[in-house]
Amino acid sequence: MKHVLAFDVSMGKSTMVIYNHHKQCEHEGELTHTKSSFKALNEKIYELTTLDGQAPEIVFEATGVYSRPLEYFFQTEGHTYHRVSPLEATIQTSSMRRNKTDKSDAHELAKSHFRTERTTTYQEEIYYKQMRALTRYYNELDSEVINLFSRMHAILQLSFPELEHLFSKRSALFLNVVQLFPHPDEVLNSSKTVIRNRIKANTKKNISLTCAEEKGIELLHAARDSYPAISREDVRCDQVRDYAKRIADLKEKKEKLIKEMVTLSEEHIEYKVLLSFPGIGEATAVRLIGEFGDLRRFKNPKQLNAYVGIDIMRYQSGKTFYKDKINKRGNNKLRKILFYMIQTMIRLRTKTNNHIVEYYDKLKTQPQGKPHKVASIACVNKFLKVVFHLITHNITYDYEAV
Repeated sequence: MKHVLAFDVSMGKSTMVIYNHHKQCEHEGELTHTKSSFKALNEKIYELTTLDGQAPEIVFEATGVYSRPLEYFFQTEGHTYHRVSPLEATIQTSSMRRNKTDKSDAHELAKSHFRTERTTTYQEEIYYKQMRALTRYYNELDSEVINLFSRMHAILQLSFPELEHLFSKRSALFLNVVQLFPHPDEVLNSSKTVIRNRIKANTKKNISLTCAEEKGIELLHAARDSYPAISREDVRCDQVRDYAKRIADLKEKKEKLIKEMVTLSEEHIEYKVLLSFPGIGEATAVRLIGEFGDLRRFKNPKQLNAYVGIDIMRYQSGKTFYKDKINKRGNNKLRKILFYMIQTMIRLRTKTNNHIVEYYDKLKTQPQGKPHKVASIACVNKFLKVVFHLITHNITYDYEAV
């Protein structure tokens, strides 16, 4: 390498240094993340390329959203680069004495590039970036729904706690009933027929009159025996109505996001491979793709395990031994999806044939059976190996063929 460009990225700007092949600094300055500054940077890169006969090495530390404009510039202009994680940067630039400033960090990153073998950052297609963005948006909505359910539960315990026992708390019917009858007095002031008609009219699912009437009768019985801690006129009745409506809207938005991701993914091999596994539906498949990204950027399943965070962390010093456990340094959102996916596969064991479930049963029934969570993580490990092979070879899952 002839020249190295290193960047320490912060909000809206970066400290940039340029080192030559003698490991001497030729330039130190500040780069603002603006169109004019990026244009000047592009000209400098082409100038160095012409001078050396090869493109300069570019390295920077990933700093979340702040480093994205810089990375997007390199991608748009077709420059290869090395994006270093904060943990890698700390390890690779560590020394006995170190001053922590933006300028010193940029210099240390450049100097470490001469002694460290760094791989060029894999640039994913726009499809994977969109899927990741949609999945993260879905996760945010899901977190918001969970928070709203918690708040709604607290108020229902004061206004009409029996509602949570009459209906499935995650159902659309439950949310509709909370909006219609947040207090037992709302029910008692209406006739059985009115209650039935209101339930049917305000439920999007095609519920029959008979079913609506049965629910109305149950609601009347519960309302007669209910003893609320707040009055019908209390502002918290309006508040719980609002929570139920917001949850219903968010759930509808989540469904639209899944449909959008399915539409984007229908022609991709990852989607077909994941759907071919028993226990994986459309929602799980697209969310896995969003968190996996392009699996082809991994050289082997071990790298994928590290990305998920289920690689083994082992500690031994002298006579001290700690129990092996997963390091959990990887993608915790992906790890959660995979864990619950395995639970779904286990629940479907009587209806489907699945090597992953058979492996779980083997681990549980051996002479020293593994605990449930340990066996589940082992199944995640096995699933990652299988799915990595299938996707990289464009093969769908077939129980008889594996």
